[in-house]
Amino acid sequence: MLRRRLLAAPLVLAASAARAAWPEQPLRIVVPYPAGGAVDVMLRVVLPRLSEQLGQPAVVDNRPGANANLGPDFVSKARPDGYTLLASATFLLLNPLLQDELPWKPADFRPVARLTQTPNLFVVAAGSPWRNLGDFVAAARQQPGLPVASSGPGAPQSMVQELLRVRAGLDFTLIPYRGAPPAMTDILNGTVRMGVMPLGAVQGMLQGGQLRALAVAGARSPLMPQVPSTAEAGYPDIVVESWYGLHAPAETPASVLGALARAARAATAGAEVRAIAARAGGETAFLDTTEFTAFLAADSARWANTVAALKR
Repeated sequence: MLRRRLLAAPLVLAASAARAAWPEQPLRIVVPYPAGGAVDVMLRVVLPRLSEQLGQPAVVDNRPGANANLGPDFVSKARPDGYTLLASATFLLLNPLLQDELPWKPADFRPVARLTQTPNLFVVAAGSPWRNLGDFVAAARQQPGLPVASSGPGAPQSMVQELLRVRAGLDFTLIPYRGAPPAMTDILNGTVRMGVMPLGAVQGMLQGGQLRALAVAGARSPLMPQVPSTAEAGYPDIVVESWYGLHAPAETPASVLGALARAARAATAGAEVRAIAARAGGETAFLDTTEFTAFLAADSARWANTVAALKR
């Protein structure tokens, strides 16, 4: 009997060692927006350091389309082993509030960590006659139906526009785009006259003098201190900052979620990655799994109240 127990012991140790070896293969992180959009850009700020911490490559898989629902649908059906993750943002909270019969539901996922955040800006082409948000509001009142670029109903930038529409009593026309890059092209060529974009997607064009920022949707940002806030323009309740994180399929083991969160903490720490984030138009904003879960509950309640108010 003793001999059998001793012979079995190495098998138990081997199994424990195998579990401790996660990850044993590359990770896929699904981004439900095109390459070059804010979710994609801000994820790539952290990705090289995350790969270093995990000891495995973490590869971006862009799956845009269906108003950012293709990516979550794919991840919700993936094996819950930690090797397929979702690059999450406000769409995870807003889409269920705004759309019926989604192919996924929030309960299909578990929060891993929040990574970064970025302010949202009202932007126009540099050649636009509008110098501030008040100029745009005045023009939109004089020109009903003014075409404006929209990121789709599940995007926080679109909610900024809806809030402005209601608060200022405007009637502009929202033209939907699959992410920031194609919308910026049409802002520059005049097809649409204004857009609300995360700084992470437009910083290069602002610095290059192709776009002009009219206002930031919230308090003045240290990343763009010269841009006035929506409160200064007379709309103190239009406060929307974009956050970016990671979610995993719901049944992912707690040990794997913990390993991912610890790697994310290390990947977002330090002056070097903060500098990289700032150059990309954002800032590191790490929250661990517990903190991120609480943040999401509060943000979800806030958005539910906002959507209900807009529908009244």
